[in-house]
Formats: sequence, C-alpha cells, structure tokens
Amino acid sequence: MDVQDKIREQVTKHRVVLYMKGQPEFPMCGFSATAIEILKRSGVDDYLAVDVLVDPEIRQGIKTYANWPTIPQLYIDGEFVGGADIMREMYQSGELKQVLEKKPA
Repeated sequence: MDVQDKIREQVTKHRVVLYMKGQPEFPMCGFSATAIEILKRSGVDDYLAVDVLVDPEIRQGIKTYANWPTIPQLYIDGEFVGGADIMREMYQSGELKQVLEKKPA
C-alpha cells in the first residue's frame, strides 16, 4: 500500500482525522496545539490524530494528498477542511460546529 492509499484509508475510515505534529496530549507546535484545542472546544473527543513527525512518508504525503503545504490538516467525513487558521475561522463563525453536527451521508 503506498502512502496516498494509506492516507485515503485513514481519512475515510475515521469521521474526524487530524494530521498534526506530536500527539494530542503533547503537541509539538503551536498550530497543532491550536487545532487540538479547537476540536476539544467543539466537543470532538473521538478522532484519529496522526503524528507526522514519526512518519516522514505521511508528513510529505499528506501535503500532496490535499495539495496543502502546511500541517496540521483536518479532515471530516473524508473531506479536507483546512489547517489551524481555517479551523479557527470556522470555529469562531460557528461553521465548524455545523460541519461536525452534520450526519455523514
């Protein structure tokens, strides 16, 4: 299985996936810490957190997968949502809550 297939499997098997630097309990960058805090404040406690620092293939592959150059990256229902700045904007506007409350098809 190549890295793109592995990523595709992760984002389709789990409803919410966050590619981040570090672990939720110990984020290794401020943006990842922000993303974790936003998910927590949004009531999300069941999600897959993928530490890109332990897997260089995933770290590079996820940038290609979404055509997005930075990490963290949030996926909901298999769809790329965005990074920490987009998550913050969506959280503040209430849009993130709406996306999370929407039942998957």
